[in-house]
Amino acid sequence: MAWLHTWTGLLVGWVLFAVFLTGTAAYLRPEISYWMRPELALSRPGPHNAAVAVAAMQEIAPASPAWFITLPDARETTTRVFWRDPAARGRGFRSEVLDPDTGRPVAARDTLGGEFFYRFHFQLHYVSVLWGRWIVSICTMFMLVAIVSGVITHRRIFADFFTFRPGKGQRSWLDGHNVCAVLALPYHLMITYTGLVLFMMMVMPWGVGTAYPGDQRAAFNAEAFGNPPQRQRTGSAAPLVPIAPLVQEAQRHWPGSAIGRIVVANPGDSSATIQLVRADSARISNNAQSLTFDGATGALLHASGTDRPAAELRGVMYGLHIGRFAGPLLRALFLLSGLAGTVMVATGCILWAVKQRQQAARQGRIGFGTRLVEHLNIAAIAGLPFAMAAFFWANRLLPSGMAERAAWEVHVFFIAWGLCLLHPLFRPGRRAWAEQLAAGAAGFLLLPALSAVSTGRHLLATLEDGDMVRAGFDLGLLACGVMLAGLCWKVARHRPAPAPSGRTAGQAPARPVADLPQ
Repeated sequence: MAWLHTWTGLLVGWVLFAVFLTGTAAYLRPEISYWMRPELALSRPGPHNAAVAVAAMQEIAPASPAWFITLPDARETTTRVFWRDPAARGRGFRSEVLDPDTGRPVAARDTLGGEFFYRFHFQLHYVSVLWGRWIVSICTMFMLVAIVSGVITHRRIFADFFTFRPGKGQRSWLDGHNVCAVLALPYHLMITYTGLVLFMMMVMPWGVGTAYPGDQRAAFNAEAFGNPPQRQRTGSAAPLVPIAPLVQEAQRHWPGSAIGRIVVANPGDSSATIQLVRADSARISNNAQSLTFDGATGALLHASGTDRPAAELRGVMYGLHIGRFAGPLLRALFLLSGLAGTVMVATGCILWAVKQRQQAARQGRIGFGTRLVEHLNIAAIAGLPFAMAAFFWANRLLPSGMAERAAWEVHVFFIAWGLCLLHPLFRPGRRAWAEQLAAGAAGFLLLPALSAVSTGRHLLATLEDGDMVRAGFDLGLLACGVMLAGLCWKVARHRPAPAPSGRTAGQAPARPVADLPQ
């Protein structure tokens, strides 16, 4: 079990580190997107947002066969709209960000915002969507095996929960690895298993293929999630009914809950339907509850998401994984647990490299595998935070009207990360660690100042305006910078301990062990 724990964790450790860190950042997806669009004004959701959004779509895309409207909430300050357009490139969709009060498109810089970290977390980015999801799925399976075998291996699991001995070199790192693993063990098990559940239709499709031959997707979705069959256009024009009474009817159906999304099919046709979807933040389950109305008459046609236990179980697992139901306190616990998982993976990779170097030093030869793992540890663990800081810097420095601006923010992220992969080729191990950590620390610490210079809104101004989202995000950036600076200081001041002096005949003289900071 110890062997299984070591190798299932090591072989995919760098991917898991990136998945954990970007997944933790994805808990703040709306806040990141808001900070990365400084042109947006702080706004609050209201009952008029739905009517404003539908009226705007009637002007923007009256001939589109479908509208998809995401309404603002306590964390999302804008109305996001998508609509089908056969003339659009790619998947045939166009999108816009609207002011929730006026319905006019917001003149904000083009950026993926927090959506980039969310997508990278489960499908990577410069890999095709399908291959990215397969890679993450396989790594998640390895993670589940590593967690279970780790629990079996650590017989002193409860004692390790209360054991941390700082300043003891490798022993301290092992204690840190154990504490992070045990402290958030329920979270680690939950987030890993539910992550696999999200990909179950891709990883294990045979059950659906057997039970639903032919048109699998339509038949399965209809039975599992209760989606009504799509209406065909009749060609007879008919105006949409006012949306406000439908919203009031939905709020009576779901007391105390808001409307999260609106889907309008065949707008302007007598076959039009208006589907109101309950907000994800209203319940743990991510299995959508919706009411579908006739778009021409306003009659209720269908209610879904209430009577399918298997689908609801999957929805609860999905909801637990993404945590959209969580309030501020629970979201903070999710963030801390995600960071604990990130540290757990990082310390596991580092511990293996340290142990292997110590063993190799006793033999007088450091092998290629050990050097490769050490190199990848630096690039993945120290380099990824620097790349994330570069992503935020690009958001503030790239011209607002630049073509493909959102794509170039992502390019900057990967260019910075690629430089971190090359950097250890030219610098010794400990110096490479210190320099990349220092670069990441400087990147995060200077971001609030860069934001103030480039946008004219500094931390004190946002506090005075009551914009606690931007103010809190700036403080979070400073906290990340301080943490990375502390790690850099520990690495820079550490002196490697000498290897044991005793050697047998024919053995090369002992060499210093490049241990981790104590």
